Amino acid sequence: MKRLLSIFLCICLLLSLSACGEQTLGAAQAKKLVIWHDKEDAVIAALEKYLTSATPDLEIVFEKKSSLTDSLKLVGNDPSAAPDMFIFAHDKIGVFAEMGILAPIKPLLEEDSLANYIPMTLDAATYKETLYQLPLYFETLLFMYNRRYMQKEEVPSTTDDLLTYMKNNTGRGRYGFVEQHSTAYYFAGWIHGFGGSIIDENGVPFPNAKAVKDALNYHSQFVALMPGETEYNTVNTLFLEGKADSTIGGPWMVSSARAAGIDLGIAPMPTVNATGKALAPYSGIQGIYVLNYAAKHKTEAVKKLLAALTDPAIGIDLAMASGCAPANSLCYDDERVAKDELVQSMKATAEIAVPMPNIPEMDVMWTVVGNLLTDVNMSGKDINESFDAALAQANQLIDAMK
Repeated sequence: MKRLLSIFLCICLLLSLSACGEQTLGAAQAKKLVIWHDKEDAVIAALEKYLTSATPDLEIVFEKKSSLTDSLKLVGNDPSAAPDMFIFAHDKIGVFAEMGILAPIKPLLEEDSLANYIPMTLDAATYKETLYQLPLYFETLLFMYNRRYMQKEEVPSTTDDLLTYMKNNTGRGRYGFVEQHSTAYYFAGWIHGFGGSIIDENGVPFPNAKAVKDALNYHSQFVALMPGETEYNTVNTLFLEGKADSTIGGPWMVSSARAAGIDLGIAPMPTVNATGKALAPYSGIQGIYVLNYAAKHKTEAVKKLLAALTDPAIGIDLAMASGCAPANSLCYDDERVAKDELVQSMKATAEIAVPMPNIPEMDVMWTVVGNLLTDVNMSGKDINESFDAALAQANQLIDAMK
């Protein structure tokens, strides 16, 4: 009898400790949530304003991190240094899930709260059949042009048309088209347009070698008509100063272009003549993650914040503040969202876009592809030799992860 009583008391003690996890933090601490992010000011300002109204009993602190992923890898699950939550794109889910720092999202959400989410956003936020991110909005690259120089009838429908336009409108410090041609995120759209990919769902790099080589060969004609230096600041400056007629850039460029007085046009991605496929950029699903410690010890606060973020109102606010394309389909019923050219263009482009792979192996491919593009585009090295070296490097790095 005494043994049974002891077992019963032990069970009660364990349940009590679990239930009182938040109480041990103190009432104020249990309602304080620190959220790391790397987002633009307009996005965070919209979130702060909305959450102040929607969750007035919570203290929510946003902290900007310039190297968010590196910082998370350093602090891991350490509650004294790690945040409670963070906002980031979906492509690092596999890395952090394998580290064991992420809490599954679904147990923290109300039933059916994801019913109206665009399936693509939920698929991208899922790793090994577990949802680890609550999607907020998605973004992808867009074909943008300056209406002052490129007339509507000149907007290219194919990549050959774009190349012809570049040849006819490049010279004397002016460019027909510019892009970050030696950055993996931007070149991915060209690879997809040729039917290839950087990595497949099983972690195999460059599964269609011919498609990648064909893309590199064809793309070299465009690179020859662009400035040698095409980093983010260079491309932005050329377009914002009216020295480039068109570009492929993210939605983050739109507000700057409008502020600079650019008569901005947004058009569908050109189709690759050889394949009939459009340039298909990566799409990034931006959303919020919960770390294990917060899920266990600040459960009620986390649930309350996530519930507030599933309301279509915040998606509408983000769309209006920064041209974000909401993950919740109900947001598109709002008249302002329906009439917003940027949001609707992003939604249309996202239909052909490829969600960034979220497997851990993709982590090394950004560097591998970047090195490949530097060798081919910047150093003029042989495409076949450079590709073989990149493939060898990719396999070596991926093998080292196992």
